[in-house]
Amino acid sequence: MLQWMMAASLAFPISLFAFAATNSWFSTNEIADREIARTLDVAHEHALKVFETIDRSLSEINEVIRGRSDDDLRAHADVMSARLKQVTDALPQLKSVWVFDDRGRALVNSLNLALPHIDFSDRDYYEAHVAKEVGTFIGANLLPRPPYQGAPFFGVSRRRTSDDGRFTGVVQASVLPEYFEKFYSRIGRAPGSFFALGLADGTILARYPASGNIKQIDRNGPIGRRIAAHPGGDLITIISPGDNIERRIGYQRIAGYPIYVSAGLETSAIRDRWLRAISYHLIFGIPATALLFGLLLFALRRTRRLNFEATKRREAEEALKHGQRLETLGQLTGGVAHDFNNLLTVIRSSVDLLQRPDLAPERRARYVAAISDTVTRAAKLTAQLLAFARRQTLKPEVFDVGQCVSSVTDIIGTLTGASVEIVTHLPDKPLHVDADLGQFETALINIAVNARDAMKGEGRLIISVTTSERLPSAMMPRKDGYVAVALADSGSGIPADQFERIFEPFFTTKEVGQGTGLGLSQVFGFAKQSGGEVVVVSEVGKGSIFTLYLPRVVGSVPSAPSVREAPLVDGNGLSVLVVEDNRDVGTFATDALRELGYLTELRHSAEEALEELKRHVGRYDVVFSDVVMPGTSGIELAQQIREVYPDLPVVLTSGYSHVLAQNGTFGFELLQKPYSIEQLSRVLAKAGNWRKARRQTV
Repeated sequence: MLQWMMAASLAFPISLFAFAATNSWFSTNEIADREIARTLDVAHEHALKVFETIDRSLSEINEVIRGRSDDDLRAHADVMSARLKQVTDALPQLKSVWVFDDRGRALVNSLNLALPHIDFSDRDYYEAHVAKEVGTFIGANLLPRPPYQGAPFFGVSRRRTSDDGRFTGVVQASVLPEYFEKFYSRIGRAPGSFFALGLADGTILARYPASGNIKQIDRNGPIGRRIAAHPGGDLITIISPGDNIERRIGYQRIAGYPIYVSAGLETSAIRDRWLRAISYHLIFGIPATALLFGLLLFALRRTRRLNFEATKRREAEEALKHGQRLETLGQLTGGVAHDFNNLLTVIRSSVDLLQRPDLAPERRARYVAAISDTVTRAAKLTAQLLAFARRQTLKPEVFDVGQCVSSVTDIIGTLTGASVEIVTHLPDKPLHVDADLGQFETALINIAVNARDAMKGEGRLIISVTTSERLPSAMMPRKDGYVAVALADSGSGIPADQFERIFEPFFTTKEVGQGTGLGLSQVFGFAKQSGGEVVVVSEVGKGSIFTLYLPRVVGSVPSAPSVREAPLVDGNGLSVLVVEDNRDVGTFATDALRELGYLTELRHSAEEALEELKRHVGRYDVVFSDVVMPGTSGIELAQQIREVYPDLPVVLTSGYSHVLAQNGTFGFELLQKPYSIEQLSRVLAKAGNWRKARRQTV
């Protein structure tokens, strides 16, 4: 939690700062765009007035000299120069004013220095007017032609015509680009400011700042294409040619003139404004965030120190529990070894005696019966171990708990004896559960036998069946609730030092030979695997109450099918494919089945069985397969057979399989190991006859 809080103490301020920075970024850019637009308006109005003034002055000069011959203008050059100088002095943007004849020779200028031998006919401000009337022409930047000197200029000119419309020369004003640059330096005080004045063909006339040597914008480049797409004006972000500086620039065309004026800001200057704005957030945010983070870091270190101490304590506890588990495991293995050695002793002794040649028939029958009984006891012991481990293969079915308790009461009465009074409290209406009926009955008998021993064979056992909304260990109720079966005895009760161990396997307080210590373990495993639990309440001297909780089934309950045990019959030629990886078990099963009249074929793996079925599938009436095998398991084999040969029945057999314990039998018939040959015969005959009946029906 502290780590999450530390992450949040950084993530939240960072997120808040990112949100504020994003808003500030857009706001700063919007303010910059408005500032650029205002500055562009100022530059546009200034340029418009400048060119209108120059244009008007040229028109006035043209009217003054209209109708006067070139010789007349030369004769009065001093007067005309003075007049032109007045215009130049009145307009600071002008360098000089000139009047040229139709050959490009200077007639008079404001410098009072007209040299008629110099040819200006190659200048753009002259060439533009020779062929036709173009109105006011604005040319590119030029340098004075020697012997004239001074700053660069660009020409603004108009055509001179005679009364009959003939071309007689040009009136031209030399405009100083530095005039515009000085003006731009006065209005562009903001860091990163930029101004430019240029012609529609991309020629640059004036620029501020004057860095870079670019004189022409490529009309086919990105800037030229953008201007062509929006000739009236726009606001764009570009990398300026010449100095390669990224700028946010607005441009606008001056009405009536082929002139564009532009104003802008360097994007780095806009970014600096944004950084200055967000720095105020950082000034206050960083110390506050650092303080909070430091406090949480201090708390985290303290917590980790406490957790380290707690971990060391848990490790010590785990070591103790591990020792206890090893002790329990030793007790478990010792108990299993003790009980199985007893069973094996009986079997081995009986086998040795059966091998005596002079053994009487009645004694032979007694030893065979002893072996059979011992095998049954061994199977029961294995089932109890699997029940405790919750690994037995359950066969759940829906049954009425009250009816089952009523029917098993007679068996319990026989086990407890006549001195134990059995009282039952059963519900008026059926209470159904979905569980393994045989395991349920075994659990009741185990609890009852435990109660009998606690009462030393004399007392009262009360069995009651009720309902409960939830398990005692659960907080939330179950939708359909639970059925609770309580067995209360009047015995001696369970001492406190033994109460926590009553469900341990092979833990018993009885004398040697009077119990295995697996009865209550079976109850515990069955309850847990069925989705319920078992609860014990006990007081020394007043008895104990064992309550078994099982999930209740509510709604329509299927009727119990009639169970008729098939008589032991011969195979009558039924063909069985036996799949068993243990060669001894497989050989025994096939030999025994042949003795009963079955036709058998043994395969030791699922792969061999599938190959056999591909070659001779019509030969077999049933497949009998072990579940646990190397490679493909018996369950996987059965599922493949069901998919490829749906009318071929499969019978599975297993002593233990975690897959069966967790998922059930997947709809296949299951024969538990160890099985008798009679049980095997009944199951196979049932499956084979089902297939024959199906074939006859089809």
